[in-house]
Amino acid sequence: MNKRTLSFTLNGEPIELEIEPHLTLLQLLRDKLELTGTKEGCGMGECGACTVLLDGKTVNSCIFPAIEVDGKSVITIEGLTDAQGKLHPVQKAFIEYGAIQCGFCTPGMVLSAKALLDENPKPTEEEIRSGIAGNLCRCTGYLQIVQAIKAASGQ
Repeated sequence: MNKRTLSFTLNGEPIELEIEPHLTLLQLLRDKLELTGTKEGCGMGECGACTVLLDGKTVNSCIFPAIEVDGKSVITIEGLTDAQGKLHPVQKAFIEYGAIQCGFCTPGMVLSAKALLDENPKPTEEEIRSGIAGNLCRCTGYLQIVQAIKAASGQ
């Protein structure tokens, strides 16, 4: 199999490695780079558990070809904390508002919330619900998640 060289920024750090061209971004992150915060739920891009940020926009990493990140920037849940381990405001709000239960959806949900707030710092409840519509949660009923995102926006 012909490997391809891939160069991109991952959580603020430059990465260069050879990969098989058939790898998904999720496989690259979890299996090759051992960043296991990104989860695989459905494997079909439907549940949002695998959500990461690519140049600031959400992508379902389970169906996104890894080779397509060449020259781009990827942020995973591991990349939201700063060098001292300080949590991102969205992460703090998820904890404070009980928006985490089983936790499986949390990394993707947090990254979707971050992308939403980066684009729209003061979203309405309807905009929040629309912004996380691609992320499924089986535990919380979404109320605490919506409250956490609203709190993280300073509202």
